[in-house]
Amino acid sequence: MKEIQRLFVIVLDSLGIGAAPDAAEFGDGPCNTLLSLTKAKGFAVPHLASLGIFAVDGMAEAMKAAGETMPAAEAPQMRGAFMRLQEKSRGKDTTTGHWELAGLVAHQPMPTYPDGFPPEVIAELEKSIGRKLICNKPYSGTAVIHDYGREHIETGALIVYTSADSVLQLAAHEAVVSREELYEACRKARVVMQGAHGVGRVIARPFIGTWPDYERTAGRHDFSLEPSGTVLDALKAAGCDVIGVGKISDIFAGCGLTRSLGTNENNADGMKKTLALQHEDFTGLAFVNLVDFDMVYGHRRDIEGYAKALMEFDASLGEFLQGMKDGDALFITADHGCDPGAPGTDHTREYVPLLACGASIAAGRNLGTRSSFADTAATIAEMFGVPLETEGRSFWQEIKKA
Repeated sequence: MKEIQRLFVIVLDSLGIGAAPDAAEFGDGPCNTLLSLTKAKGFAVPHLASLGIFAVDGMAEAMKAAGETMPAAEAPQMRGAFMRLQEKSRGKDTTTGHWELAGLVAHQPMPTYPDGFPPEVIAELEKSIGRKLICNKPYSGTAVIHDYGREHIETGALIVYTSADSVLQLAAHEAVVSREELYEACRKARVVMQGAHGVGRVIARPFIGTWPDYERTAGRHDFSLEPSGTVLDALKAAGCDVIGVGKISDIFAGCGLTRSLGTNENNADGMKKTLALQHEDFTGLAFVNLVDFDMVYGHRRDIEGYAKALMEFDASLGEFLQGMKDGDALFITADHGCDPGAPGTDHTREYVPLLACGASIAAGRNLGTRSSFADTAATIAEMFGVPLETEGRSFWQEIKKA
């Protein structure tokens, strides 16, 4: 019997822990998502602290320089191994980060459109979808429906916009365009956006309400490029269970999964489903994305809201840790940064933490800085004894108990 029966990988979407060495190449100055959260009143995450999040390389120095006094747990008190990961892929978005965590390193960045999509692409999209498109600029998701919502309702044209990430987003009011019709428009857009224009994600963004109080709904749906050769594929091919929770199915276009548990687009529901999985008998991987940190708080530069959300997760984490069995292991990590204390509204190019615990994992072991998110995939493959071609290097032998 394998040492590890079930592995839970929880991605705290956007919880970076300090600017990567190449942050300036991505338009970022000093940034540290976690450090910004420590400035919130009453901020405390004791369970994450016990797993070593404040003891990873660079955090103690960053906190001292910022005058923050929150103590990091001492190694003898810690219940897990910890490290920080540097992204090797040329990107700082959800798709790139998750794919690298799963073993794929993208040396060429996915296309972005700081000036909007070219006229020939818009023409092809309109022809395929059968509706006119308006806006066609990089935009905040809440601002774009405020500024273009009325025109959309009056004309029936879909709102198309992008961001600093490799995305094409289509927004529509649910009273004008049903969710399923919007999803179908996104499926058609996904077919168009291939090759040189192969954006990482086409995203449906339904909204409701009346101007100026439009609200985005929980009907968001991502249509990603299809990856291949991930650790998810390797586990599935070996007969393991591969369960996606939250956005995981969207991010991987369903590839490599044996089961998907969507969420109501909030962290609480994601953790509810994750805690429920602890009571199920499966062998393999539960891969969880908690999107609120990024979507609701990071992009809106809401330090207090982000900090509160992380404290709420920490409370759920305490329950999860109590429910772990001998054959279980837990990895907590992130896919990029989105520092609410940094200027602008875009993601930030940061290191991410990797916290690991379980009955088979040594406590208090600091693995320093790893050169790729893909080390996570290499480690998962070794834990379950499945073959995987990846640039990542496994750290399983470094964290497992002797």
